[in-house]
Amino acid sequence: MKSEMIQATGRRKSAVARVRLFPSGDGAITVNERTLESYFPREVLRSLILKPLVLSAKQLSVNLSITVNGSGIAAQAGALSHGISRALLKLDSTLRSTLKKEGLLTRDSRMKERKKYGQKGARKRFQFSKR
Repeated sequence: MKSEMIQATGRRKSAVARVRLFPSGDGAITVNERTLESYFPREVLRSLILKPLVLSAKQLSVNLSITVNGSGIAAQAGALSHGISRALLKLDSTLRSTLKKEGLLTRDSRMKERKKYGQKGARKRFQFSKR
């Protein structure tokens, strides 16, 4: 097992998470120099972020230092989950089947649809007037 830091990147929509995983740790997680609980107040998002750690049973043996920016809070949580999964895979390649089965290694490719010309938005049109 490696003793140095492992870096990985996770993405979702336009959110990018840079994850630094320290194999010898006590389970401390910092997101943009804040605690996980203060950055992500919703329990649903915290459980999404911690899912790869729980599946690999490493939540109390690794420390995480994460920088995340772009998009909204839910997309940032998805990016974190993706980044943590990739970092854990670098740490221990035997976790691949477990993480792959849960869909944590696949980048969610859904993006915002672009606005079209002659329309109000991506799908919404301007109001039609017959007269």
